[in-house]
Amino acid sequence: MATKRVMLVCAAGMSTSLLVANMKKSAANQGKDYEIFAVALSDVAGKLNDTQPDVVLLGPQVSYLKDEVKNQTDIHKIPMAVMNMIDYGTMNGDNILKMAETLLKDN
Repeated sequence: MATKRVMLVCAAGMSTSLLVANMKKSAANQGKDYEIFAVALSDVAGKLNDTQPDVVLLGPQVSYLKDEVKNQTDIHKIPMAVMNMIDYGTMNGDNILKMAETLLKDN
């Protein structure tokens, strides 16, 4: 299976760094090959072009911009969703990874 790219989006791209680490750990423990990275909201358009992620997950703190981000992901036909606030707040890498996998499977 080819490496899947999961892009997390938050306000500055920094608050998700621990979540990225937890998701990478979860994927490694399951023997799954994912490239998981975080970007700042201001970098979304460029990163969609540069990295061509397979799925985009939006941090709950910027969920009010969901429609704007979705317009950009729709252009590239990339599934996008807002992360669960509790899973995000507790940095639950397992659950956020499952969310990404569900989006990948459904699209």
